[in-house]
Amino acid sequence: MPVEMPRGLPFSVDTWAAPSSRRKRWRFLTHAHRDHSVGIAAAAARSSRRPIYSTRLTKALVLHHFPQLDGSLFVEIEAGQSLVVDDPDGPFAVTAFDANHCPGAVMFLFEGAFGNILHTGDCRLTPECVLNLPNKYIGGKGKEPKCPLDFVYLDCTFGKYRQSMPSKHSAIQQVVNCIWKHPDAPVVYLTCDLLGQEEILAAVSRTFGSKIYVDKAAHPECFRSLALTFPEILSEDPSSRFHLFDAFPRLSERAKAKLEEARISLQQPKPLIIRPSSQWYACEEECSLAEIKLRQRFDEAFRDEFGVWHVCYSMHSSRDELEWALQTLAPKRVVSTTPNCWAMELDYVKRNCFGTKVASEDPIWNLLGINARIPIDIDVPSECTKFPPSLPEQAHNFVDCEGKSDKPSTNWSEVSDLSPPSKRSSLTLFGRARIGFEGSIHLQEEKKIASRNDEPSHIISTTIQHTQYELSRQEDRYTLEHCKESNEEKIEEDIAEVVQTESPVAKEANNCKSNSFSSLGSSNNFNERMRKLYRSKNVPVPRPLPSLMKLNASRRAIGSFKDKPACVGLYPP
Repeated sequence: MPVEMPRGLPFSVDTWAAPSSRRKRWRFLTHAHRDHSVGIAAAAARSSRRPIYSTRLTKALVLHHFPQLDGSLFVEIEAGQSLVVDDPDGPFAVTAFDANHCPGAVMFLFEGAFGNILHTGDCRLTPECVLNLPNKYIGGKGKEPKCPLDFVYLDCTFGKYRQSMPSKHSAIQQVVNCIWKHPDAPVVYLTCDLLGQEEILAAVSRTFGSKIYVDKAAHPECFRSLALTFPEILSEDPSSRFHLFDAFPRLSERAKAKLEEARISLQQPKPLIIRPSSQWYACEEECSLAEIKLRQRFDEAFRDEFGVWHVCYSMHSSRDELEWALQTLAPKRVVSTTPNCWAMELDYVKRNCFGTKVASEDPIWNLLGINARIPIDIDVPSECTKFPPSLPEQAHNFVDCEGKSDKPSTNWSEVSDLSPPSKRSSLTLFGRARIGFEGSIHLQEEKKIASRNDEPSHIISTTIQHTQYELSRQEDRYTLEHCKESNEEKIEEDIAEVVQTESPVAKEANNCKSNSFSSLGSSNNFNERMRKLYRSKNVPVPRPLPSLMKLNASRRAIGSFKDKPACVGLYPP
């Protein structure tokens, strides 16, 4: 499932239905798989003037899937081609590179004021793919690139799978070898009905000099994709030896039925069923230890208990390929495009992406839509930080991989003009903790006020943890409302007498503290919409804490009550 781009970027990649994606001015489509084009027709209908950038082949496949789309919306960009997009916030360049995933699939490299961002989409990162990138982004053994990428949006589908997978070429050769070992098989069923497996069919057709029978009525999309990519191998003659076979659903049951049908009809030898896929090898279903060991063999085809021959053919990068690509590119941050944040499983991320700082000039503020104009350094915790999710219950994740940060400058003239980072509270799982206003004190935020030549200065250290999309708009609105109302509500009865005896400077400092703790401990500062948001997440609305004076008063009342004699016979018998 694709992830949503941060709100500070003017473009989206492979997301169409999310609310923030609807506001993007430019839209990019990496490839034509259905999970990357969900909602594209509705999005095009809502904003018919916003272009969609893709390759020509991806455009043709998508228009076949969604005939209601207007082809004039698409702007074609082929692998190796660069375009400059004139955006109101500043022009940026985009370059397409081969993703080695399926026909028409590309990676996008974005370069602009927001930094340098590589979005891989779905990919199989071979050395050829990575080394096609500009030389300034490529490093070597013990050598960092001249210009490290700020962000890499990485396909980490097999980030948790530690086994080394064979290359595409090796897997295709295993399919061919399996057919050679069964020369008498009258029919060979190939479960290659997914976009991206056409190369297997083309190799089989070339090797054995026979076309592939595809039932146009049963497989219209596969027939169309083959007609666009390898039309010379298509056949509508069912007498052909090679047939396209459905991989889903219930492949094992249908394969068993095919073999049983051949046994009943006394057909000898039996047909051959081959499934080139990595799913059978990487699935986590329960199986015996012996079968687990067999599934770790990638040098030849393996026959399961249902008679299906499996070959590990993957269109996604293996863990080893991901590690090599990250070592070569040495990006500052890695964004996992898989919902479970599997980038955290990679050794490169574990070694390079924790315990760092984010400076005020870091491009991350632009991505988050924050204008950081004051000298600050922000400590990043040793955990995965999340961008706004593409769906209400899903999030995508980035990991800071910057090993160094510049020291903050001491331009004290800008200190009084607090930037959004100082206004924004610490980011937590349920949004900013208690939605405090400027100057609030949080569990994860510390503000130290010093003086230099009798002028105030602020050194702010903020810990970014998590953010949630549903609260982002509510938070900004609530912060403004709270700032306006805070001066009227900040003095409570329990501190009124103390404040009156202090100097104006001390009184202002105490007012900030009292407001901060009021936002931390009181629910009176939450409007009805914020209360509903907390309740919708099954989180209790913060309740007000009793003041110290009220506690002392109640304690005195209890003490005086204990001193009185017990009352007996209050009620008549």
